[in-house]
Amino acid sequence: MTVALMWEARAVAGRGEELLSWARAQTLPRRPLRRETFRAPQDRVLVITWWDAPYDVDLPELPDPDPDLVTRAVHRWRFESAGED
Repeated sequence: MTVALMWEARAVAGRGEELLSWARAQTLPRRPLRRETFRAPQDRVLVITWWDAPYDVDLPELPDPDPDLVTRAVHRWRFESAGED
């Protein structure tokens, strides 16, 4: 089964590039099948990692950045693949 973990944070205004650099620099104790990083308006950063694992298994996730870098708590979601269309 393929599981995707999504991690999304919103930087303090004007610090989006710093949050993006911080997210890219984070290493995980295991390498996922795939890892992709996105940015969006309002200084938001999204990281998606894909894993070959059961849905409920404990998987490594990006940590929370320093509270002074973000405007709110990090949002995290977990999805399982429903197959390709």
